[in-house]
Amino acid sequence: MRNMNDAPKTELTETIVSIRRVAKTVKGGRNMRFSVTVVVGDGEGTVGVGLGKAQEIPEAVRKAVEDAKKNTIKVPTVGTTIPHKITGVFGAGRVIIMPAAEGTGVIAGSSVRTVLEAAGVKDVRAKSVGSNNTGNMAYAALEGLRNLMTVEKVAKLRGKTAEEILG
Repeated sequence: MRNMNDAPKTELTETIVSIRRVAKTVKGGRNMRFSVTVVVGDGEGTVGVGLGKAQEIPEAVRKAVEDAKKNTIKVPTVGTTIPHKITGVFGAGRVIIMPAAEGTGVIAGSSVRTVLEAAGVKDVRAKSVGSNNTGNMAYAALEGLRNLMTVEKVAKLRGKTAEEILG
């Protein structure tokens, strides 16, 4: 379910979420590699998360950035926050993302904060439940943001007007 947007045309900022040294045991000993998770975003609603693995850190970062740019999504916002509460799930990681009043700021843990700031959401609260793996938290936050819906989108799906949905 890849979503290609106009992201490559705009300037995306890259933030490294985690760098891990991983090992694979083979007949001759251990093969060491680096696994890097990167978040890219323009701060105006476009965000993506990517994973890259290589024997050298710069090469792993390049691969992760390439993967993140492929997996960018457009985040719907209402003013400076999100339209509604949502739970993002990835693996054992769950992230509950809630809208907040203007001036609240981004209240979230490490990698979830990075994803939300890269998306350009200014006022939001988030709680991570379950896994605390930074990569899974970033992907869970992205899943949550991907499933957000605006009133207009819900109205269109139901064949009604936005006023009818709001009551």
